[in-house]
Order: sequence, then structure tokens, then C-alpha cells
Amino acid sequence: MNSTLLGAWGEKLAAKYYRRKGYKCIAVGYCSRFGEIDIILENRDYVVFSEVKLRKNDSFALGREFVDCKKQDKIKKTAMIWLSENECEKQPRFDVVEIYAPEGIKTKKPEINLIENAF
Repeated sequence: MNSTLLGAWGEKLAAKYYRRKGYKCIAVGYCSRFGEIDIILENRDYVVFSEVKLRKNDSFALGREFVDCKKQDKIKKTAMIWLSENECEKQPRFDVVEIYAPEGIKTKKPEINLIENAF
């Protein structure tokens, strides 16, 4: 399976996880000239810009470690564009969702870790 399809699978898992926690998905794969935000969601208090990191395991590094300062800056700039295009009074928040799936899409119960206010 190619990385694009695997990434889309991870984003669907993350969106489902958020929905179970009461969030509403607003957009998936929102792009600007600066980069992409994997998922944009909202709940009663926040509009959430979420970066999803899918890995087989954390033996090399945690998924969150791949969201470095450069990546954070791109996400923040893209979020500012989204906020300027969409009327939203809610507090923005930046999350990272780590998904560990040793067998890829065949993993029956992937481990999902939500890091709220990751940056």
C-alpha cells in the first residue's frame, strides 16, 4: 500500500477517534501555499488543527517528534489562512495524533494517542 493511501487511512482513524470524543470534522486535507493541515475539527470550545502521524511503532521515534518547529510553523500559517477565510469565534488549538499500527491497515486495534495543545 502506498503512503498516500496509508496516510488517508490514518486520518480517517483519527477523525473517527475525535468524533467519538464529541468533535465535529470540518475539513480533511486543507491546503494552503504553506502546507497542509490533516484534519480541522471543532467542539464546543475549540477549533482544532490536527496533525496525524502514523507509524508502525515508536522504536525509531515518537510520532510527535516528526512535528518539528518547521512543520509547526507551516501548520500555524495554514491555520491563519483558514481562520481568515472562515468565520470562527472559537479558540484555536493545535493537536498531534499519533497512530501506531504494526500491521498497517491490517492492524486490528491501532494504538491512538491524542496530544492536545501539542504546540
